[in-house]
Amino acid sequence: MEVVEGVLSVAPRPLPLHQIVLGRLVYLITRGLPMDLVAVNEMEMVISTVPLTVRSPDVLVAPTSVIQANPPRIGAKDVSLVIEVLCEGSKRTDENDKYFEYADAGIEHYWIVDLAPPISLLAYRLVDGDYENFGEHTGSAALAFAFADTTVKLDLDALIDVRAQRS
Repeated sequence: MEVVEGVLSVAPRPLPLHQIVLGRLVYLITRGLPMDLVAVNEMEMVISTVPLTVRSPDVLVAPTSVIQANPPRIGAKDVSLVIEVLCEGSKRTDENDKYFEYADAGIEHYWIVDLAPPISLLAYRLVDGDYENFGEHTGSAALAFAFADTTVKLDLDALIDVRAQRS
C-alpha cells in the first residue's frame, strides 16, 4: 500500500518468486555493507509530506541505527539506495514515477531489477539532482556504493534459482 500525492494506492501482493528475490537481495546486500548500514524490504518511506507521498520500495538501504529504532516509516533523507523489482503491475510506475520521485527526494542510488530473461539490473546514480545510468548488468555484477565506499557482488541469475540458498 502506498500514498501518492494524498491518494491511497493499493497493489496486489507480490508473487512468490518476487518475494524470494527480495529476501535474497536484502541478505546479499546487507552482507556486503559496512555495519552501520542495512538493507530491508518493503518498508514505508516518506517521499514528501505535502502532498503526502509514501512509497514502499522493494528494498532500501538505510543506517542501521535508524532501522534498529523500529520506526513505522523512514524518511527518504535517510535512504541511500532503493531497489524496485519489476512486475506486471508496477513496471510503468517503477520506471517512470518512482524514478523521478526518488531523484527529487535525493536518494543517491536507484536500481531496477528485471526478472525477465536474461535477468538484469539497471543501476542509476544521482548526479547533480538527476539520475545517470551507471550500467545495465546481467549474470554476475559488482556494484559500487559511493556512500559506503563499498562494492556488493550479486549473481543475478541465482536470484530466481529456488535452490541457490540451499547449496
